[in-house]
Amino acid sequence: MLFGVYHRFILPYPVSDKPGESHSIPDFIAEFFRTFGSYFRKEKIGFLLLFLLFYRFAESQLVKMVAPFLLDGREKGGLGLTTGQVGFVYGTVGIAALTFGGLLGGMVAARKGLKFWLWWMVLAIHLPDAVFVFLSYAQPDNFWIINLSVAIEQFGYGFGFTAYMLYMIYISRGKHPTAHYAICTGFMALGMMIPGMFSGWLQDIIGYQHFFVWVLLATIPGFLVVTLIPLDAEFGKKTT
Repeated sequence: MLFGVYHRFILPYPVSDKPGESHSIPDFIAEFFRTFGSYFRKEKIGFLLLFLLFYRFAESQLVKMVAPFLLDGREKGGLGLTTGQVGFVYGTVGIAALTFGGLLGGMVAARKGLKFWLWWMVLAIHLPDAVFVFLSYAQPDNFWIINLSVAIEQFGYGFGFTAYMLYMIYISRGKHPTAHYAICTGFMALGMMIPGMFSGWLQDIIGYQHFFVWVLLATIPGFLVVTLIPLDAEFGKKTT
């Protein structure tokens, strides 16, 4: 409630943000389909959708299995942490690192633009997944090593996810930015949901060690789709 009051006064009110023209129900339905259809007529829409669906293909599988991995006993290949320890590792240290990574990503993108930082962000979101390969094979007892490993992965995720969020804004530019951004978030959710549906089943078959190796291999589509998308060099730079 406090943030709601704060945002009521602080959030900007751009000139372009105004109510649409009133329509009858048939006109409203027709306008809805026109708006929806215009999204899929964007230039290189196929590549844009591949980016939305596969940029986080590896992360969408990893995120489903981190908590079970931390909780499962060592005889099952996990780290055998208590729920309180998992809450601290993933819910405190991890969230702090994720937030810091996201803030830093936004700051650097505002200075030199998304295109300058894009590949650094791609590397940041994917390569730190390797810490879970280390954790699954070494199964360290040191609680602080586990915290540091999770912090590295979450920081990279926060920094790398900045590219995804900014590119959704880039895709949504045009006549219907709000509606098109909403469609982007739908594909974002789909890109997380489908890989996450089989991650537990896959881990159950091959075990944590091989699963986290698979996650590293699953980062390859995330690298490939970035090579296909258009991006203006000046996009993301702070103008004032």
